[in-house]
Amino acid sequence: MTKEQQSISWGHEALRLKIRLDDDGSPRLTHLGPPGAADLNPGTPLPLVEVTAAGHGRNWSGSRLVDTGLGGRLRHRAHHATREGDWHTLTVQLHDPETGLAAEVTYRSPNGVPALRSEVTLRNEGRATLHLESVSSLVVGCLTPSGPAAIDAADLLWAENDWLAECRWQRQPMRRTTPALSARVDYGHGKAGFALNGRGTWSSCGHLPMGGLTDRRSGRTWLWQIEHNGGGWRWECGERDKAAYAALFGPTDTHHGWRHPLEPGAAFRTVPAALSFSAEDGPDAAFAALTRYRRAGRRPHADHRRLPVIFNDYMNCLMGDPTTDKLLPLVDAAAEAGAEYFVIDAGWYDDDDGGWWSTVGAWEPAASRFPGERGIHEVLDRIREHGMVPGLWLEPEVIGIHSPMAKSLPDEAFFRRDGVRVTETGRHHLDLRHPAARAHLDQVVDRLVGEWGVGYLKLDHNIDPGSGTSAHPGETPGAGLLGHNRAHLDWLDGILDRYPHLVVENCSSGGMRWDHALLSRLQLQSTSDQQNLQLYAPIAASAPTAVTPEQGAVWAYPQPEDSLDEVAFTMASALLGRIHLSGRIPELRPEARALVHEAVAVYKAIRADLPQAVPSWPLGLPAWDAPWIALALHTPATTYLTAWRRPGAEPSATLRLPHLRGSHIHADPLYPSTSQATTTWDPGTGGLSLTLPSAPAAVLLRLARRETGA
Repeated sequence: MTKEQQSISWGHEALRLKIRLDDDGSPRLTHLGPPGAADLNPGTPLPLVEVTAAGHGRNWSGSRLVDTGLGGRLRHRAHHATREGDWHTLTVQLHDPETGLAAEVTYRSPNGVPALRSEVTLRNEGRATLHLESVSSLVVGCLTPSGPAAIDAADLLWAENDWLAECRWQRQPMRRTTPALSARVDYGHGKAGFALNGRGTWSSCGHLPMGGLTDRRSGRTWLWQIEHNGGGWRWECGERDKAAYAALFGPTDTHHGWRHPLEPGAAFRTVPAALSFSAEDGPDAAFAALTRYRRAGRRPHADHRRLPVIFNDYMNCLMGDPTTDKLLPLVDAAAEAGAEYFVIDAGWYDDDDGGWWSTVGAWEPAASRFPGERGIHEVLDRIREHGMVPGLWLEPEVIGIHSPMAKSLPDEAFFRRDGVRVTETGRHHLDLRHPAARAHLDQVVDRLVGEWGVGYLKLDHNIDPGSGTSAHPGETPGAGLLGHNRAHLDWLDGILDRYPHLVVENCSSGGMRWDHALLSRLQLQSTSDQQNLQLYAPIAASAPTAVTPEQGAVWAYPQPEDSLDEVAFTMASALLGRIHLSGRIPELRPEARALVHEAVAVYKAIRADLPQAVPSWPLGLPAWDAPWIALALHTPATTYLTAWRRPGAEPSATLRLPHLRGSHIHADPLYPSTSQATTTWDPGTGGLSLTLPSAPAAVLLRLARRETGA
């Protein structure tokens, strides 16, 4: 290889990647960022791929999964770049001459977006089986320039995520978990750092499968996500060779009991991972890039453009107790409010007066709940008579222990460990790799959608059956879980292939399975089961960090006992996402019902802008107990801003909108029309002073540029 061939340079106008090839053929990523910028780490960054296997561990022992022996031996074999539509692709082929392990790293990036997707495929070209224990999806060893000052200025970002308390972003100096070592130490880095792991079947239980690093001086920010629909994931961020690195993984042996025998001639593909960056504009710009990336790579669907208003009978409404008598007045009220879909949530299959938890699985309507000749079809027909599309709740991956399906399906169709069927809170878990499990669910969907004409499915998932399943001797539970996760995605692709106009919502005890693997396929994401309207505000405002605005379903659930300010507060929470209207609307007094109707009308007036808008947070990412909260969505022409004032907050706050700095702005209150909000704009600082006289209160504003002197 000539001197001119000692590096690989690839990218487009918004992103440039550079891989240095050392004299021995070792590839090292030295630059990932804006074109023309200097290499951040000219030293000895990490390999492109990190791999551990039985008999092949790490060169630097500790809790990290980098500096691996196999990864360090991988040598460049070939590379090629292609373009398909808006996507640029670089494939780098590597090989370990000692074991015969071949690795193919595939980087993809949408044109004009500073974001990168990475996936690794391993193939065993040797003669002996390699027992894999960890494989990286993406390794970046050049997040900061070399030197202690860059680490000193770096802050870690991560999001804690719990049932009823989703999407709580945290920020702390990197030095708290990566302390500066003495200058007299020769090694240059420690053995730990900061790491997060997801476990079980809920990909976002405990933490979102996301993270980031930002420089508090320059604003340079990196954000990453692991695109896996199960809890078998890990990311770590630490200091190595005096620079910050990040390494992203799917399941591993140490953390998830995952091992994979890679036999001669066989291949293994990692879960994908993605990273976005902002050169100088901080986390908001990096989240905007991640939003554009998510849109570019997801499955096309008309719902992403139409954004119909959805009424769901569950939250602060029927709460899993639907009947014909209870539903018909709700259907009428939802139609009057402007809903376009009506979803019958949990309980429609329950003939046991509340005992449905351990009997689910057949998904037949309960005759006791829907009496009469037409049964549940009386309600479905009423929904259609009002011009709305009917929807139903399902929890497809579980079978109750008292369900007839628990006996009719073979043991092999369920999660098992040590030959015993797994049971969790009165339920078994289907293994969708088994043809009987998949055939059962296909029959259910074909009946509900194909025969009944249901146009919306809310797919829930309310148990975590632990480490996974062992379908055959020698399979680790973590490997079985990964196999099921992939079969689950394939099943979802299959039903959407058969029913392309079907709208499918991703729900898992609120936001317990909030990941891009599912959201690249499904149309909506349930953001929470939170019933308190004031606690929902930070969840609603933070949701666009993890889902595009047009996919983030936010409950708006007014109650008869709510004040008018509280009705406006809950309705405003959903206006920059997807309205999930609920609550006891027929019981609202006329003034409250008018606020509901007004909110739906405003939403329909602005929703065409939302699929092109990117988010920012004029008060910073919301803290759980923040007195003031704000979310902005902006297009090239318009900025929409929702602000919430919670009890105990000062009447006024100053919101920062740097993208509008220097412009003359008119702030137009859109909702509620009765709002007493007052605003003052400072074009020099890009600051909007907002006053809401009472609390709780919320307002939706439209900020538009105007000509000087207008």
